[in-house]
Amino acid sequence: MTLSELSTRTGIAASTLSKLEVGHLSLSYDKLAAISRGLSVDMAELLTSSPASNGGTPAATGNGRRVVHRAGHGKYVATQSYKQWYLATELLNKRMTPMIVELEARTMDDFRAEFGDFIRHPGEEFVFVIEGEVEFCSELYEPLRLYPGDTIYFDSEMGHAYLKGTDERCRIVAACAPRGATVEPMIQRFVSASEALAAKGADSHEGRLKTPVVKRRAKA
Repeated sequence: MTLSELSTRTGIAASTLSKLEVGHLSLSYDKLAAISRGLSVDMAELLTSSPASNGGTPAATGNGRRVVHRAGHGKYVATQSYKQWYLATELLNKRMTPMIVELEARTMDDFRAEFGDFIRHPGEEFVFVIEGEVEFCSELYEPLRLYPGDTIYFDSEMGHAYLKGTDERCRIVAACAPRGATVEPMIQRFVSASEALAAKGADSHEGRLKTPVVKRRAKA
């Protein structure tokens, strides 16, 4: 397939595809999803492929790559249960998917009304509570109350849900590390819920946090 043909299938300019091919441009989540659809292949296959798998020279490691997101920025996905800001979406082959999450659902009935059941995805997950009280619910343990500064690390294939413990604002930092795959199916589930919510005209957020995640100290 030529770059021109792929451009037609994906809607991405051939010049951009050329830069992506030689590594001169970072691939965003949206472009990756478009290429995945254009090639009719799973996104995980694109993420795990490398020259070494075809007998070529292994891809360079430890190349010092980085991405900075200023306070209040990220790829915004809103559902009735969560408001999520996905971070470092420009980087491919990440070992984890970091995000800022503001919790909205107060009860499991609220959560199940949107998702039907607990969330599950192969891998492990880490959470740090920024503010508010979190009610961590799972299919194997009794509900657990977490407070600012508390953390939890767990097997994310166990059904789980985060609920607001009180009516006060509640935010967490979460990092999902997939096991043998990507977290794209999980993300797509939230994206689908967000699109359904947006279709109802229930959210007009512009994709910025209401306040910075980290409060900066005033200069002396």
